[in-house]
Order: sequence, then structure tokens, then C-alpha cells
Amino acid sequence: MSDEPLQLAVLGSATPYPSADNPCSGYLVSGGGARVWVDAGTGTLGPLQRHARLDELDAIWISHLHADHCADLLTAYYGALYADVRLAAPIPLYGPPGTADRLADFLTNTARRSPVESAFAVTELADGHRVHIGPLGLTSRAVDHGMPAFALRVEAGGRSLVYSGDTAPCAALTELAEGCDLLLCEAESPTPEAEPGSGPVHHTPEQAGATATVARAARLLVTHVGRAMAPAEAVARAGTRFAGPVAHADPGATFTV
Repeated sequence: MSDEPLQLAVLGSATPYPSADNPCSGYLVSGGGARVWVDAGTGTLGPLQRHARLDELDAIWISHLHADHCADLLTAYYGALYADVRLAAPIPLYGPPGTADRLADFLTNTARRSPVESAFAVTELADGHRVHIGPLGLTSRAVDHGMPAFALRVEAGGRSLVYSGDTAPCAALTELAEGCDLLLCEAESPTPEAEPGSGPVHHTPEQAGATATVARAARLLVTHVGRAMAPAEAVARAGTRFAGPVAHADPGATFTV
């Protein structure tokens, strides 16, 4: 087992589509020699390869099935099966219910269902799901996004990282983030307005700060900042509700937890 510390590499943090210099949501979480691609948003497969090839991943974890969090699974499928990658076995893929069929619906081009399971060994997430990927302990909780969606806690070597995925403030996220060393929390909404026909489905920056405070997180990284705000504005606003260090998940940045 490697003594590599728990680390977060930001592959992208844009929403709802990539900018010229920032892919959508995607991160590589690594520690103790294990590597997990967390969310595969549009454009993240490219920068992932600065850190790891597809056949060097130990797992993939997907928070929900909006394209800005999972679309690059489609290109990863072609890379895994039809290019220069040689998988010893399908990559373990943890995602919301329906993940395999959603991929197959898009990728199937004939009467025969596309063999997505040849590339990905899919396990459907449920509230409270736990799994160990080498030395990394992963715990998933269902959160409030108006569709099946999950937040993630990763623990290794006595350190902890929590990723909100996309969600409104909710008890499940706060409980999951209790006492974490680093909270990576979305801050999509400039105001706390609900989407038409639904309740709130995102955090504002102030709410991200409040979640970090109530959870007693040591550090806060805001991510998935809506295009109506500059990242610096989101950081400043989050800082009005959280007294600890606050930063933005800049693409290409790496953080040691």
C-alpha cells in the first residue's frame, strides 16, 4: 500500500457546459495508491489523462445523470473498448439507478444492445452505500436535487473529503460532511430561488458557507459556480457564512486533504 496522501485534482468545475478553459464537473480523488474518477462531466476525460489512463483507474463514481456530471462516460466507453486502452477487467462504476441503461440507450446503434458492461462494472448507488476502493472508504448519501442524486464522503489515513454533487442544502449532506477536512460544495445559484415546478435544487454561495459551518468542515472549496457569478464573487459570498479557509475549485488545481 502506498503512503500517498488523500488528494483532490480538479479536472473541471464549469456548469452547465464547458467554457474555453474549464470542463464541466469532474475530479480525481486519490490516496494510498488508489484512484477514483468522481463525476465525468463534459470535457473531463482529457485532463483526467494528465493524472491517469482509463486502465489505471480503480473506480468511477457518478453523483447524478445530468450531462454536465456524466457525459464523458460516453467517450470513456469508446476509449476503454475501441482504442489503445487494454482493460484487465471492466472499470467499477458506481452511479445512480439506471446508469447502465442510460449509457446503453445512447450508445446502442443497432438492434443489439451496446455492451456497456464490457467497459463498466456498474453498481447502483443507494442512500448509505459504502464501499472500499483499496484504502479509500467511500460513503454515498442521497441528496436533494429533484432527481436521484448523491453526495460522497471519501476517507483514508484519518483524513476526509466530502463532495456535495448537485443539491440544495439538506440534512443528509450536512450529516455526511460532519467534521470533514475538506468540503467540496457546489454554489450554482446566485439567489435561493427554486426552479419552476420544484423546490430548490442547488446551493447559493452563502448556503455553501452555512453548510460548511454547520458541518464543522475544516476547509471549503466552492465549485459548480453558475455563469452569473465570477468564482471570486462566490468565494467572497461563501466566506460571509464560513470562518474557515475558502477557495474555488479552479480547473487544474490539486489539493492535499
